[in-house]
Order: sequence, then structure tokens, then C-alpha cells
Amino acid sequence: MPPGKYGMQEEWEKEGDQAINMDFLLPTGIFLNFPVSRNDTIKNIKKMVWKNARSEALFCALGDPDGYVFTCINETAEREELEEESRRISDVRPFMCVLRLVGREGDRVEKLTNAQISLLIGKGLHEFEAQKNDEVNEFRTKMRTFCEEKAQDRQSLPWQKWMEYSFPCNLEPCSSLPQSAKSKNIKKIFINVKFEASDESFMLQQDPQDLPVALMKSALKKKATVFRLMRQESEDYTLQVNGTWDFIYGKHPLCQFKYIFSCLRNGQNPHLTMVHYSTIVKYQEEQGRMCSQVYKSRSLSRPPPLPLKKLVVQAGLFHGSELLCKVVTSSEVAVSSEPLWNQKLEFDINVADLPRMSRLCFALYAVIEKTKKPRGTKKKNKKADCPIAWVNTMVFDYKDQLKTGEFLLSTWPSVPDDKSDLLNPMGTVEKNPNVDSAAGLQIRFPNIRPHPLYYPPLDKKNGDVSFATKEEYFKLKEIMDNKNYTEIFEDEKELLWKLRTEVRDHYPESLSKLLLITKWNKREDVVQMVSLLRNWPDLPAIQALELLDYSFPDPAVRSFTIRCLRKLSDDELLHYLIQLVQVLKYESYLDCDLTTFLLERALSNRSIGHFLFWHLRSETHVASVGLRFGLILEAYCRGNIHHIKLLTKQTEALGKMKALSDFVKSGSQKMTVEDLKLCIRQESYLEALSDLLSPLNPSIILTEICADKCRFMDSKMKPLWLMYRNPTAEGDMVGIIFKNGDDLRQDMLTLQMIQLMENLWKKEGLDLRNKLDRAIEEFTLSCAGYCVATYVLGIGDRHNDNIMIRETGQLFHIDFGHFLGNFKRKLGINRERVPFILTYDFVHVIQQGRTNNSEKFERFREYCERAYKILCRNGTLFVNLFAMMKAAGLPELTSFKDIQYLKDSLALGKSEDEALKNFKVKFNEALRESWKTKVNWMMHSLAKDNRP
Repeated sequence: MPPGKYGMQEEWEKEGDQAINMDFLLPTGIFLNFPVSRNDTIKNIKKMVWKNARSEALFCALGDPDGYVFTCINETAEREELEEESRRISDVRPFMCVLRLVGREGDRVEKLTNAQISLLIGKGLHEFEAQKNDEVNEFRTKMRTFCEEKAQDRQSLPWQKWMEYSFPCNLEPCSSLPQSAKSKNIKKIFINVKFEASDESFMLQQDPQDLPVALMKSALKKKATVFRLMRQESEDYTLQVNGTWDFIYGKHPLCQFKYIFSCLRNGQNPHLTMVHYSTIVKYQEEQGRMCSQVYKSRSLSRPPPLPLKKLVVQAGLFHGSELLCKVVTSSEVAVSSEPLWNQKLEFDINVADLPRMSRLCFALYAVIEKTKKPRGTKKKNKKADCPIAWVNTMVFDYKDQLKTGEFLLSTWPSVPDDKSDLLNPMGTVEKNPNVDSAAGLQIRFPNIRPHPLYYPPLDKKNGDVSFATKEEYFKLKEIMDNKNYTEIFEDEKELLWKLRTEVRDHYPESLSKLLLITKWNKREDVVQMVSLLRNWPDLPAIQALELLDYSFPDPAVRSFTIRCLRKLSDDELLHYLIQLVQVLKYESYLDCDLTTFLLERALSNRSIGHFLFWHLRSETHVASVGLRFGLILEAYCRGNIHHIKLLTKQTEALGKMKALSDFVKSGSQKMTVEDLKLCIRQESYLEALSDLLSPLNPSIILTEICADKCRFMDSKMKPLWLMYRNPTAEGDMVGIIFKNGDDLRQDMLTLQMIQLMENLWKKEGLDLRNKLDRAIEEFTLSCAGYCVATYVLGIGDRHNDNIMIRETGQLFHIDFGHFLGNFKRKLGINRERVPFILTYDFVHVIQQGRTNNSEKFERFREYCERAYKILCRNGTLFVNLFAMMKAAGLPELTSFKDIQYLKDSLALGKSEDEALKNFKVKFNEALRESWKTKVNWMMHSLAKDNRP
């Protein structure tokens, strides 16, 4: 076929409601041609086909329309059945304007569900079937059964328990009143309560520390008195925040609910609706009907050419980050399209000593033709010559069987300028699915025995009890008290192993230290460690998080870790969900305890399910995790059929937002806000962008997009500013910002850390975000939090365009594109030279405009120091959370070296007094050197003004 443009792709890119001529092939052999609107749904088009076919021959041979389905060739040149008939033809985007009508085969409900899941997760389920992989097939079957059983169990819950899943409480970390309410000595709060399907409302006075049931009893008593009705039972009701899917119920004081807390802080009256349990039961039954229908239905590019001379393969056996024996290297072979080594690589380790999670890591590199070097020049290491590719594979398969026979491993491209170790044990064990652009490495595992070998069970064995001297006990305590445990000397390792039962009994929180010094290449030691782990006391969930790092791959360790994580409350799990998703990348097999744990919790709490879905969905395009994440998403959808509809609506809206963003950024002429508004007013955009739950917060309903209020911002990525009106909600409109083209995961991580800091401060009684009587006080408190947070996290780009102040006086930062001390440089000069921003303008406000008001400034300093000490006490938590994000591939967080800034800023390994002394030095430096900040701001403003 000659080069050119084929298909209808340009037609589908157009906007508007133009008609398109479509061809239809009927199963009777009849051919139809008639125009359809780009916005017509498949269902409407089917009706039009039946209407036009009435006047054609053989119409009587056609059966009921529901017995047929359209098929087409889609954009990826695959045949697609259009089971989801609510989609518009412009969203289907067939390659040619031809639809074929065929009789339905198989189970329609099953096929429709499969089509919906494929559309939602961005991967066709046929891709999983095409793998022809036993591990994939067994995982799908097991997880489908598990998730569908969870869904059926959920539908049989009493309505109150079902509420805990569908509408979990949105709570503050503690139940104390906001500082503003304390300062005003508020004893009662006025709450506006109305009953559903009624316009009547009552203003009730309630103690903020009362439980929701007390407020409901007051409302029912008031209603019975006013309308002279029989009093109803409060147990039959729940409270809903007007215009949202946020509910107030359970045994928590009213002031602990985020909505009530916010109203108290801002001096507003809460507006709630009394909802009868029958309404909740209807929601539950609706979801149950959708689920039962389904369950009844079934009992990378090529590297540039280089002056390469020879190719070499390097191989190493690893257990987590530990090298089990010496690395082996192949001989050199000449560069060719199909190089052949035909060489045996032997490792200095007995098969019996291989740990269960051994992984074999390969690296392919080239030896560049060397040139003569002057005398005295050190010879360059071979491994830095030219890394080409790497690949990992497990030594045992998912059934515990030692691998034998030939395997073709599709490799992953190495980073060209990577000067670190060639082998990548932290990388995935999945093969590169892009086989057309990947080098394939063929290997063969030997047949050690004529029959299959399986990893034997680890027999329970109690180690010999070792008695220690007083000096050894003292030394053990010293090692345990050292927070900076990255360096443990050989004599210390021997002592730790000798006294491992003492570590378990007296220092259980130091389990990670013991695991790191265990000799995993000695089966005897592995048996001892696993046996010890069976009786190890459960760790606090926060401490157990670090054991999910790739350095701890042993199944017994990971099973113990998940056991500890089960103690996490739903709110705590939501806080750490982004990290838990990232460490899924360290799992060696599809079926693992972490996957089951996350699915179990997601199917027990819809908020967790919502965010788990989007964390996974955002990375399904990444080749190394696309299969794993896609399979987990499929399993979740199987266990929550009702959620598919809500998530699909959000996906469609995000698709339209992306189209709007592309429209604004790529216009041939400069786009105006009026052009954007005109585009949003189109029927297809209004429909897709209205009546959905916010992807950022599923309790917020985005009811009606207000085109007249929408705009885009004048920055490089032209972020969209979209405004929504909700007629049933109280207060202002809801706005969301949509930014396309930037990786915002680093911003998400930073905001998560700031939220965690705020929760830790609140638990210690330090609220640095309260809205007090005066904006100056608000500025002082938020400035203290800002200074400490940006210093600890090493936030960069702290210029005047990224520092904002609300009308209330609250100071906050936007744009977290640089952190961990990665400050911008210009012409080799560091533009940000102060630990944090504390200009004399800030001090002027804090001191209320008076130069001699040192009392206010000293109070500000005390806030900063107290906030910093709280973070230092929790320093290990922050380090562990950042370490768990190494797998995310963020450019400024790829190794433990990047986390060193955080360890230094939190003064890990130092006493609290030493840490505070260091912070005071930084505080004084920030104040003394603030003139440098003003110069940086001036230079930024000049550069911005001169921007073309």
C-alpha cells in the first residue's frame, strides 16, 4: 500500500455534530448506507438500522435487535465487538465507516462486562489471554473467584455495615476542636438539618463533642413536635452532607468529621440531610442487581549506532539487594545481528543453598574500541564502556519448581549514561513486551535431576540459645539505638546473629537490621531466620512498611509484613496507598500477599477502591508493570461491577479534558478563553463533563459544568480551570485544575508528605492551619508549617510565583517539581541559597508591622522548632515512605543516595537536642541571608517579563 493517509482518523478528530455516511453489512446479506451523527450512540444507530431495513428484502429474517451486536475494525486494526451500546460512534472511532451486524454468541452479560472492563482499564482482556501463560491464567482465575466472593459477601451486609464500605467516614486524625473554636470558647454549634424529599429544615443546637446519633435524635424530636407526628427511631437514619456523597455516622464525635471541623474552623453552619435507611437499601439493591447478573451468567526504541567492537554478558544471582555469590562474565564475541556465546556460566553456590526468591540478573554490554591513552591515565572499567540492556528472571517458578530448559528473555534498554552497576536486581522480572524493539537473550537452565525439583519446605527449627556477656549486651543496645543502620561492621553482624533471640524479645522493631545481615545463601541460616520469624511479635504497621522494600523478598517476611499491615485503619491505608502500589513492582510473582491484601481492602471500602484504581490505571501504559496492574484492575472490576459505571464516566470526562487541553495548546493560532468556552458548550462535552464524581475526591459531585466560568492559565502547559455548580450543595462553586503533559506524581508525593506532617502536628496538639480571628495569626501559623515542611523536604523552585496567600492569610506553596535539595541553577550558580524562605517582609507581617514586637516573632520561632521536633521523632517513617517510592521512576528519586538529603534534614542518628541545635542554625541562616531570596525573586520576575 503506498504511503498516505487512510481511514477515518482525521474525521474523528473534528468537533461538532456533523453527519457521517456509514456503511452497514447485515447478517441477511443486505447492504445499507445512510448518514449518522457523530454524537449518535451505538444503541440509536441500531434503531436506525432496523428502521431503514424495514423497506429492504429479508427484513423478516432479522430477529430481535438485542440478539445482534455491531462489529468493526478499530484504530489498532483489531476486530472489536461493540457490546457497550451507550458509547457514541465518535468515541468508538472505527478505522473505516463500516459496521457489521452479527448474531450474538456466548453470554451477553459476560461479554458486556468484559468490554466495559477493557475500556475502563485501557487494556483489552484478550491481551491477557494471548499471553498463553499459566501463571497469568491461574492468577486471573483465583483473583476472579476471590473478588466475586467478596462482592457477594458485601451485598449481604446490613445497611449500616454496607455504608462503611460505600461511604466511609471522612475524619480528622483526632477529635479535638479547632483552635478557633477553642479560643472563642464555643460550647454549642448550630446545624441546619432537613429531611430528604422535604423542603422543611430545622436549625438545631448541638455540642460538637456529641455523637451523630444525638443530633439525629434532636432532629426527629423537633420534627415530631412541629408536625405532631409519631417519633421515629434514630437508628433508622443517617446524616448526609448536602450535595455530596459524604455521610456523618458512627461512634465519632461530630467535630471529628472533616466537614463539621471545617465549618467550625471557618465559622460556618453545617448543612445536613436526614436520610432514611430505605434509601440506602435501594442503593445497595441496585448494586446487587448489577453484580448478580454477572455472577449468574457463569456458574522502547533501538539504541543509536556506536563504534562497538565486542559484546559481553554479565550475570549475577541476587536475593533482594544481596549478591549471593560472585558475578560471572561471558567471553567477548563480535558484534552481529545474532551474536552467539554457547557458553556455560557457573555460579559459586550450591543449589541446596539457593533461597526461594533467588533471581538471576543479566546485563548485556559492549566493549568500545579503545584508543591509546596517555601514560598515567587509569584504565576505564569495562562495565562503564557501553551498557546496552538488562533482564531478570526468577530461578524458581511461581509453583516453587526450579526452572529447567530454554527461555527467551526480552531485555530492557539500559540508560546510556548509567555509570552504576550494570546488573539491575531492583528491576522487574517481567520480560519486555515490546519484542520488536528489544534484544532477546536465549538461556538454558540445566536439568539437575531427571524429575522436577521443588523448593523444599523450611522445617521448624529452634536455634541454639547463646548466652552473652554484659559487654555484648551493651554493644547490642548500642547497635539497636543507632538509627543510621546502613553501616554495620562484620563483628557487629556476628553479634547480632548470635543474639538474634534477644533482638526478637527486646528489640522487635529492629527486625530489618537482622534480616539485612542474614546470610540468605546458607540454607541453615535461612531456616533459623524463618523459624524465628514465626514467633516474632507483630510490629506497628508504620514500622512494618519498610519490610516491603525489594531488599526483603522472602515470602515469610512479606507474609509477616502483611499481617502487621492489617492493623492499618482505612484512613491510614489511604495515606500510604501510593507507596503500597509502587512496591507491587518489587513482587516477583503475580499472586502475592500484598495484591490480595490491597484487593481485600479495596473491596471493603469504596474510597480505597477508587484511589487504588486510579493509582494502578495511571501506570498501565508502563511496559514493565502493564500486565500486573492490568490484571489487578480486572480483578477489582470483577468484584465491583457497579463501580465500573462511575469510573467509566470519570474516564470519559478526563478524555474530554485532555482533548480540551490539546485544543488549547496546539492551536495553529493563539487560542482565547472564548474559544475554550465555545468548545465546552458542545453537547458531547457538556454531557461528558457533567454529572460525575470528582476523581480527586469521590465524595464530591461535579454536577453541572459552567462554561462561562471556565478558563485556562497562561503557563507553559496551559492548565484548564474548570468550574462546577451543584444546586444541592451549600456554598461556592467547585473548581478543578486539569494539567496535561507533566508528570505530577512528584507533586502528589510532596503533598502526601505535607498532609502527613499536618496529621502528626495535630496529634501533638499543634494545628498550623487554623483560621483564627486575625489573618496575621493565620499567616504566622501557616508560615511556620511552610518553613519547616519546605526545609525538611528540600522543596525547590521557591520563587514568588509559587508562593501563594489566601484571603484568610494562609500561606501555601504550589508546584513541587523539585525536591530533596534539587535546587535550580543558572549558569552554574545555585539560585536558591537559603534553607527555607523567611524574608523580612514575612517577619514584618508576623510582628504586626512593628519592629520591636519580638514577642510575636519568638512565638513564631517556637512554632517552627516544635513542628520540627515532631517530624524528627517520626523521621524513620518519612525515610521509609520515600524509599518505597524508588520504584516509581521519579527523576529526582531513583536511589538511596537521593534520600540522603532527607536523612540529613531530619538529623537521623542525632539526639533531639543536636537536631534542634542544627535547625536553629538553619533558621538564623534563612533570616540572615534573606536578601539572596529577594535577588532570586527579582531575577525570576525579569526572566518572566522577557518571556516571548
